[in-house]
Parts: sequence; C-alpha cells; structure tokens
Amino acid sequence: MRLDPYPTRDDGMRVWLSADEMQQLIDEADGPQQKIAFLLGGHCGLRRSEITQVCPKDFVTGPTGKHVRIWEDYAKREHYREPPVPDNLYSIVETFAWDRDDDAPVVDVPDKYVYRWVRRAADRLQEQTGDEGWQFVGPHDLRRTWGTHLLEQGVLPSVVMAFGGWDDWDTFRRHYLGEFSPEAIRRECAKVDFLGGEPEADRPQLGTMPRSGTQYSQ
Repeated sequence: MRLDPYPTRDDGMRVWLSADEMQQLIDEADGPQQKIAFLLGGHCGLRRSEITQVCPKDFVTGPTGKHVRIWEDYAKREHYREPPVPDNLYSIVETFAWDRDDDAPVVDVPDKYVYRWVRRAADRLQEQTGDEGWQFVGPHDLRRTWGTHLLEQGVLPSVVMAFGGWDDWDTFRRHYLGEFSPEAIRRECAKVDFLGGEPEADRPQLGTMPRSGTQYSQ
C-alpha cells in the first residue's frame, strides 16, 4: 500500500493498493451489489457516481472483448467511454441482474452508499491486518489504483486515459498516479541496456526508498 499526502489538504492520504490488497477489499464485499461496486471501481476505474448509474444494457461485448459503457450524460446518452470488464464481473452482473430491467441501475443505491461500503470494508481490514493505511481508503482510491496498475502492466497512457475518461495528462499524472511499485521499477530498469542487464537477484532494490512525501504502509 502506497500513501501520499494530498497536496492541497491538511488531512488524509491518497492511496494506491497492491493487487493483493485490492482483492482483499473485494473479498470483504457484503453481497453481490457491493462486490459489483468494488469491482467497477477497482477493476474498471469507475467513479462512485458512475458505479450507481450503470445499467445491464451498458455491459457490452465486441471485437475487443467485454466492456462497460460509461456515458458522459446518462440522460442524453450521446458520448461514452468503454473501459474493459473482467470476465468475473461480467458473469456476476449477468447472474445478479438477469431479471432486472435493462434500464435499472445494477448498483441501485445512492452513491454515498458506495463510500460507506468501501469505508466499512476498509475498517474491517484495518482491524484484521493492523495496517493503519486502510483508514485512508475510499472509493476514489480504487480508481486511482486501477489507473496506475494499467500503466504498470504496459497499457499505453493514452489508452488508460481514454478508458478512465481523463483528458489532460498533467492532471492525470499529478492527481492520480503515484510512485510505481518497486517491482515495476525493477522491471523497467532491466529493459535499459546501459544499466547493465544484471540478473534480477543481483540488481539493486530500486524503489524501496520512496520519494519525499510518499509513504509505504505495511
């Protein structure tokens, strides 16, 4: 878990979860609606207001696989983006919403409930693990983690921005991206010929010293 103070606030932290920590949070979901909400945030990059507007008919398949359509204006339905959807989320939605109206939200609650769900799950994980970083985790950290994870996996920045609905790279970099994980830094350095191409076991453990202001929670 990586933590970074907000640049314009005196309290709270921006959080980037590891893949294992994200799965821990998803596993803490209480019922299918919560699980869908956590997956839409953590594996599709949706904002909490978008999570509570997605309908069954917004889940589509095409030449590039399974996607969810996120409309800029849900009433007008003129412009949208299509982040990819994992198979497990697609299956859960199909099972949970099979008898629902195509126009009815899959997560049919006010968006403030999504905040409460994430916070309660994070509180339980803090109690279970003793990791105080969980106290800072909110729905937007799921989206932040998702964006950084896609970049670490080699997805082009322009594609990540299109999936997430970001228009400006500087804003995206400044407000959403944190320091990359030590694993990602080691992997990228290994691609550079003048860095020696040492076996991974012999390489310096780059990234273990966070930049000023960035903290690594246990």
